[in-house]
Amino acid sequence: MEGGGNLDAAIESLLNVEKQMRLAADVAGTRKAAIDILQLCFQARAWKTLNDQIILLSKRRGQLKQVVTAMVQQAMQYIDETPDIETRVELIKTLNSVSAGKIYVEIERARLIKKLAKIKEEQGLIAEAADLMQEVAVETFGGMAKTEKIAFILDQVRLCLDHKDYVRAQILSRKISPRVFDADTSKEKKKPKEGDNVVEEAPADIPSLLELKRIYYELMIRYHSHNNDYLEICRSYKAIYEIPAVREDPAQWIPVLRKISWYLVLSPHDPMQSSLLNSTLEDKNLSEIPKFRLLLKQLVTMEVIQWTALWEAYKDEFESEENMLGGSLGEKAAEDLRQRIIEHNILVVSKYYSRITLKRLAELLCLSVQEAEKHLSDMVVTKSLVAKIDRPMGIVCFQTAKDSNDILNSWSMNLEKLLDLVEKSCHQIHKETMVHKAALKV
Repeated sequence: MEGGGNLDAAIESLLNVEKQMRLAADVAGTRKAAIDILQLCFQARAWKTLNDQIILLSKRRGQLKQVVTAMVQQAMQYIDETPDIETRVELIKTLNSVSAGKIYVEIERARLIKKLAKIKEEQGLIAEAADLMQEVAVETFGGMAKTEKIAFILDQVRLCLDHKDYVRAQILSRKISPRVFDADTSKEKKKPKEGDNVVEEAPADIPSLLELKRIYYELMIRYHSHNNDYLEICRSYKAIYEIPAVREDPAQWIPVLRKISWYLVLSPHDPMQSSLLNSTLEDKNLSEIPKFRLLLKQLVTMEVIQWTALWEAYKDEFESEENMLGGSLGEKAAEDLRQRIIEHNILVVSKYYSRITLKRLAELLCLSVQEAEKHLSDMVVTKSLVAKIDRPMGIVCFQTAKDSNDILNSWSMNLEKLLDLVEKSCHQIHKETMVHKAALKV
């Protein structure tokens, strides 16, 4: 009891010192008095008194900004020393209420909310943790280090994905431009000019920019997996594959390159997919996994792929492949793989035939006539292919209907070419005749 009385008396005398210093506008003295009060409470392990004093000191009339900043920073060091979770949460909430709306302690407030969200997450309250993190818009903080900002936004995205709030996860992920990961960090830091914001150093527990790049793309893979957007998943794996640490270690890049290959095969045919497919085939590392090189080679080659033979050859590989969450690629992916092979085969047929009967097309695709017609119609609807089906005759025409102007233009072009040839031939005949006459005269 006596210890408690001594503490109160010591705090009272320090509060009087703090008042005199504050009224005299002595920043250093006021800061020292305020920190001494907090240290007394901490040494006495009087957590409730500590919370009360933080609120009391921050609300005093004409309190200096530097003092509030110093107090919040000092009290943040005590968070890990608290005896239990309840005391810790209470202290964080007290500091949050003090720093709320004060732009000069916005970075400290963001760190406090991150700590509180981590506690909530450990307790299994994902929704509460996600809501807490979304309150803070770190992208507007000029004084926060770039890596810390990115790490904070990535935590927001991760919690939204855990909470299955995919719309908000996408909105938050757009706050990070992928170009930021390609910035050259080795360049010397410029000295801040007068009037510039002084950027703080990131805390030691914040990952490096390249580690953050990997975390970002892993989160993007989780988001795109929800929508089964195979091409975007492939592009994300491609970005992970380009990280120097991954490229140097075969144990890391082989699984990533396998996934790139699978998701390329699963992606619908379009210019971006073709470009990625060709650039992946040119990669020398692909020769380390010849089975996948052969798979991609088959897609590039304009030949019909037999689905049954392909599935027999790659079934075990496909089923053993794990997705981002550790599960298999699933039945949906297997169906999509078959769909992509059928689409590839239809495109091959359209390259070699201008007209073909539906029956023959179905034979080439190893499908029934109805299935062949359905897949062909789907491709025409998605504009992957130009085709017309004459159902009574059972004929598919892959040629585009030409406009009358186009036909006339092609005729005129043909006539020009013909006249050019006639003119050149006449010139050659005339030349030969002249040479022959000259030879006769001699």
